[in-house]
Amino acid sequence: MQENELKPAEDLGTSMKLGMRRWASGVSVLSTRDESGERHAMTVSSMTSVSDNPASLLVCVNTQVALEGHLSTPGTLFAVNVLSTEHKAISNRCAGFEGEKPRFDIGQWRDGPREVPYLEDAQATFFCQCDQVMTYGTHHIVVARIVDVKLGPLSIDPLLYIDGGYASLGKD
Repeated sequence: MQENELKPAEDLGTSMKLGMRRWASGVSVLSTRDESGERHAMTVSSMTSVSDNPASLLVCVNTQVALEGHLSTPGTLFAVNVLSTEHKAISNRCAGFEGEKPRFDIGQWRDGPREVPYLEDAQATFFCQCDQVMTYGTHHIVVARIVDVKLGPLSIDPLLYIDGGYASLGKD
C-alpha cells in the first residue's frame, strides 16, 4: 500500500479499534431516570469536558443500548459518576457483563437533584442536562450543561480502562 493511499473502511475500523485500545480513559457510569421514574445506568469511557463557560461535558452513547433513547432528547437530566478503582464491580454490572442483574443493587446509590440517581462515593459526580445531541456513525454525541458537581473522597484514585481491561494510575 502506498503511503498516501487510504485503507479500506473495514481495515481502518479494525486498526482504529486496535489503536484506541492503547488509549487509557477514565471510567464513568451514566445514570438517569426515564419518564416513568425507572432508574437506568450504563458504563461509559467516552466522556470529556467541553467548556467551563457554560460548564459542559460530552458523552458518547452507542445507539444500540437501551439507555440511548433517554439521552437523545434535549432537557433530559442525568449524572456522570467518575469511578474509582474500588468500583470495578459497579462498572462491570453497568456495562452489562453480568447479564440482567439489577444495576443499582451494588454501590452506594442515592437520589440527587430532581431524583437523578448518583453514586455517593464516586470520585466526582456531574449532574447534567442534555443540551445538544448529534448522531455520528454508531453513537449519539451528547453535549450537556453541568448543573451541579459533587466531589467525592479527597484521595484521587480513578478507575482507568485500557486494552480491554482496568488499570489504575499507580501514582508515585
